[in-house]
Amino acid sequence: MGNNWKHISLALVISLSYIFVSSWYIGDEKYILLLLPLALLAFLFIFVKMDKALLLIVFLAPLSVPLREYFPGIGTDMYLPTEPLLVFLTVLFFIKIFLDKSYHKSIFTHPVTLTIYFSIFWILVTSATSSLPAVSFKFLASRIWFIVPFYFLLSILFKDKKNIKWFLGMYAAGLGFVIIYTINKHLGYGLNDQEASNWVCSPFYNDHTSYGAALAMILFGVVPMMRGQYNSTFLKRFAQISFGVIIFALVFSYSRAAWLSVVATLSVLGLVLLKIKFKWVFLIAVLTFGSGTFFYNDILFALEKNQQDSSGDFNKHISSITNITTDASNVERLNRWNSAIRLFKEKPVFGWGPGTYTFQYAPFQYSKEKTIISTNFGDGGNAHSEYLGPLAESGILGPIYFLLIGIFSLLTGFRVYHNAIDEEMKWLALFTTLGLITYLLHGFLNNFLDTDKLSVLFWGFIAILVSLDIKQKQQRSNKSA
Repeated sequence: MGNNWKHISLALVISLSYIFVSSWYIGDEKYILLLLPLALLAFLFIFVKMDKALLLIVFLAPLSVPLREYFPGIGTDMYLPTEPLLVFLTVLFFIKIFLDKSYHKSIFTHPVTLTIYFSIFWILVTSATSSLPAVSFKFLASRIWFIVPFYFLLSILFKDKKNIKWFLGMYAAGLGFVIIYTINKHLGYGLNDQEASNWVCSPFYNDHTSYGAALAMILFGVVPMMRGQYNSTFLKRFAQISFGVIIFALVFSYSRAAWLSVVATLSVLGLVLLKIKFKWVFLIAVLTFGSGTFFYNDILFALEKNQQDSSGDFNKHISSITNITTDASNVERLNRWNSAIRLFKEKPVFGWGPGTYTFQYAPFQYSKEKTIISTNFGDGGNAHSEYLGPLAESGILGPIYFLLIGIFSLLTGFRVYHNAIDEEMKWLALFTTLGLITYLLHGFLNNFLDTDKLSVLFWGFIAILVSLDIKQKQQRSNKSA
């Protein structure tokens, strides 16, 4: 009885203290403390039901909002409510690893995981040599709290194959709310208003390019749910509706990079279904690259003749993809790429430091390459490339570690597809690989892995492929035994 009174008294003191402090803040028109009980409940939920909490975060990722939406003048930024929850999950994960050193060794020693270790190691090294260490170590921390939950924890969760469908379904459902919000907002300006498409997805997505990248990835992700023989009727109907809605949203996102990535990925699907051998695909790629290099000046001259700017007319908008003379978006992208290359030439080994491109590229712009959307302060964003950004920030090994992660993941995906006996596993591996290809292609034109919205899909898709590969190896081992 005495202990109960102690507990009741403690709870009463804490509650009254919270009410008093909150009242003080509310009187000063500061409402942030009102979120504290919700935050405590969220952390308790994660601690008790880590798997369910992880899937909830997947659902919330498309719906998360930057901290700057609430506090415009704040010096740092993170997505709410997902990133604080991801940090807490990461801490719990490392505690678990420390207590149980035999924890899922098959995942920790997988070849794809080894490439991820290498990427984290090199980001750590170049953070230590960074021109802005505080920025770079924050970048490193955020990369870790994306990789740990979205790769390691999801890989463990995906040991049960039904959780893969839950993952895909939860993201599609969360994105569905964003699509409804975006289309409804876009209708107010007219769906043919291409300029409005740039920002109607805000505050959930920075602009239509990240929104389009997410749509392209999840488009391929929902396909296996439409045809799986073990899927429920409800799941199939949900996937079919999602597929149609996503295509509609993708079209009216006006994201040319997303459109290109989907078309190119469909070409890869055609090659796979036609069973074209990899050596021929590689030969065609080499010949195409070689021809492009040989006729570089002729191609550049032809591209410079294109004067078609972005437009609400789909034919004109597609034509504007190759306009590198007057289309501000395309020319600015070239400006950022050229700046990244100059940054690399200045520091080719260790680069300027992860996450520092935005703060360093301004002096490396040439006046003749600037556009109406360029800024002299260099505060307009990143390098718009998952390959050139790391090249400038982490030196020559920057794009190499990203390429290694991509190549090993694709090899894993196609291996599972070709060796799968289970039809469901076969198609799940194929379309997850295709979804990943859309981002690897999109990465030539943009980079979004510093956000939860694309990180959850990128690392989550890789986690699916690794978990399927491990499951397939176990099945073979059991069969031979």
